[in-house]
Amino acid sequence: QVTLKESGGGLAQAGDSMTLSCVVSGGSFTNHAMAWFRQAPGKEREPVAAIAWSPNSGLYAGAVQGRFTISRDNAKNVVSLQMNDLKTEDTAVYYCAVGRPTFIGDYLQSRWYHDWGQGIQVTVSA
Repeated sequence: QVTLKESGGGLAQAGDSMTLSCVVSGGSFTNHAMAWFRQAPGKEREPVAAIAWSPNSGLYAGAVQGRFTISRDNAKNVVSLQMNDLKTEDTAVYYCAVGRPTFIGDYLQSRWYHDWGQGIQVTVSA
């Protein structure tokens, strides 16, 4: 059984930094992409960032481009999200996911991700 466990969330102030991590276990994830999505209260889930198995280059949603950095450790099956210059609009439940998107344009689409974590709350105050 595949399990994804997020950690590192909590409270922050605008301008702060925070790092989320997600450990994936229970399977082989070779050639799988990993991603972060988020869902704010009253809003639909939206993509944040994704990273391929190789090369480890990240893809980002426009709202976080330049502020967030996604990385992964394939040996440990860990994906991380470094979030800098946090804004109140970053407040959301953040989910990590693993999947097999085919094309570059698929990496930030949730339908390509088949396993998800339970989510972790990130709250940013002004």
